[in-house]
Amino acid sequence: MGNQSEEKSLLNARAIAVRTTKPLDAEGFPTPSAWEQAPPLRFDADWQGKNVDLERATEVRLLWTIETLFLRFRAKYRTITVFPDAEPNGRRDQLWDRDVAEVFLQADPSNLRRYKEFEVSPNGQWIDLDIAPGEKQDLKSGMRRRAILDENNQTWVAELAIPMKCLARQFDPKQKWKVNFYRVEGASEPRFYSAWRPTGTAVPNFHVPEAFGELVFVEAAAPQA
Repeated sequence: MGNQSEEKSLLNARAIAVRTTKPLDAEGFPTPSAWEQAPPLRFDADWQGKNVDLERATEVRLLWTIETLFLRFRAKYRTITVFPDAEPNGRRDQLWDRDVAEVFLQADPSNLRRYKEFEVSPNGQWIDLDIAPGEKQDLKSGMRRRAILDENNQTWVAELAIPMKCLARQFDPKQKWKVNFYRVEGASEPRFYSAWRPTGTAVPNFHVPEAFGELVFVEAAAPQA
């Protein structure tokens, strides 16, 4: 019984990125059928793992090629709050002060306090950061993104294309990375801070690498005969 519980806990702490070999669409992102190859992970509770809100549930899927890590967030929402302005390329500092989806990626788990942060908003604004103890630097990753707001269904979808070269000096799909995913929603406090792997802090805080889950890279399943 204990072994089953441990296995379930481990499974729930694992994100799976599936290699895609399908042609990308005209904008250089995976097609809907390619995204369907990636197993979804979902979260709908706050950063402490409490206060489930199904109307703010988030689904994440991951695909990869040797050159690029692709992520898709599908976010249900109650309200939308975004900045009206950004830099010409869409970058927006302090983006976390409005609605966002976030991913923290750590290609070298031996350096616990160093990782990359990527954020995207419902209107496609973005920021990328290199995080280290006492430091927060612009990553200048070359990330591409697109976002679609579906007001009729109260959802927004954001896709990210992150160059592997900004994440690891030499990408090796056999290596296991560390990762966590987050959402922030709301115009004023108390805002809804949700996390895939709860950080367990007394106040909202996503910068807890000890809580990161595992990211594994797998080959695409062979098509059924």
